[in-house]
Amino acid sequence: MSDSSPLPPVRLHPEAELARDALSTPLLSRAARLARWAGPDTRVDPGGQLVEEQLPAAAEVLGLTGDDAAAYASEAWRVAMDIGLVEVVDEQADTVVAGADLALLTGGTPHDVLGVWLGALESVIADAAVPDLDELMDAMDEGGAVDLSQLDWDPEGEAEFLNGVLGNLYLLTASEDGPGDGPVPLPALAASMIVPGDMGEPTNDMLEQISDAMMRLDDQFRLLEPIGLVVYQPVDEALMADPEEEAPAATPVDETDVTRYGMVRLTPLGVYGLRARLLESGFQAPAVGEFADKGADALLDGSAGYGPHAARAETEQWLARREPVDAARELLAAARGSDPGAPLRRLRCQQALSLVGGQAEPAVREVLDDPELGGLARVWLTELGATDVPAPSEDLVFWLTIDTVAAQLAAEGNSEELHALVEGLAQQHSGFFAAAWRVEHPATPDVLEAMGRLHPDKRVAKEARKAAFKARSQQGG
Repeated sequence: MSDSSPLPPVRLHPEAELARDALSTPLLSRAARLARWAGPDTRVDPGGQLVEEQLPAAAEVLGLTGDDAAAYASEAWRVAMDIGLVEVVDEQADTVVAGADLALLTGGTPHDVLGVWLGALESVIADAAVPDLDELMDAMDEGGAVDLSQLDWDPEGEAEFLNGVLGNLYLLTASEDGPGDGPVPLPALAASMIVPGDMGEPTNDMLEQISDAMMRLDDQFRLLEPIGLVVYQPVDEALMADPEEEAPAATPVDETDVTRYGMVRLTPLGVYGLRARLLESGFQAPAVGEFADKGADALLDGSAGYGPHAARAETEQWLARREPVDAARELLAAARGSDPGAPLRRLRCQQALSLVGGQAEPAVREVLDDPELGGLARVWLTELGATDVPAPSEDLVFWLTIDTVAAQLAAEGNSEELHALVEGLAQQHSGFFAAAWRVEHPATPDVLEAMGRLHPDKRVAKEARKAAFKARSQQGG
């Protein structure tokens, strides 16, 4: 995942709602309860962790029972220390008090609460990239130091792998052709880090790597779920059993059921958290609604690369803050221009005006004689059902055609719809290319060149390329 191009926009839940979600996550709520419980009698070791004798009391405060109660209590305390909910006040006596950030969870703004939660998320992600305790103990020498060579563990590589997986999960969630709010199969997520995108069938070595990655991710997502980042369905334990051991009788399972291999989805809080991390790392990670208080030029340019659903949602939020006629005039003014982005701005403008509806008609009629907007205005009024739309000149028809194809090229690149548009133009107008190269539009050479590349008929494609050459020569290119 490159940090040079924008990621698809995500729809964030309101901060107040996300803050409530953060406060109710098992791990942060436990960390806060332990911070409130901490007092003069609480003792920690030199690393700030609760001494072993106090873990049963901490587990009781949290209402935890069973074999893992002490481990869960220790984990919650470690997070509380990491994010400043508790602080060591006397290093000689190893005593602690509640930290300043604890008050933010009850008296701070939703943004303050989310800031504390983000700190907890960082702590948990860092822990998730570390081998489990048994592996660390096995690799520890007599002096207590960990020999990383025995672990076959690369700290930087492991952190990079987990960050890559989380980035891909975010991308899948944000993409309009992805699962959206639905879960992602763990094998697909693991494969996204190992199998090149242009490869058909993975090799046996890659399949083995995917299997190993799934087991690592299974452990990691189990750790990440209590902080509210994901909802996770773990890998079926039966799949990890030793095939040589005789398994107890069980209900027959569907071997084709992909959910047995683990399923994971980001929560709304997880989307917020990963977006914050991506922004911190320098990625362009937009959110729907960012242009609501900006001008129409920012809206049309900023949403130019959005998918249709996100673009519509962004535009609806922008329109909700404006009077219809004023919004239409502002959109039309922003759609003017001869720069490379102008055709797509005009397309987005036309789509936005369709959301305004009939109330935009006065503003649209004002630009009927505009050389750049007159065609757009006629198309929009015709679609509205107006019967008194003035007929366009032949020059305007060809200019609008070039502008439309240029916009589609910028928006879709090489879609089936664009192929159909290119073929249809050549079929409907026998002399299309003879006239099109003369069109005084900055995009004419590029559009004709693209038509030559996209059209399946070799004769027509050659004709388009010849027209493109003429257009480029006419424009001094």
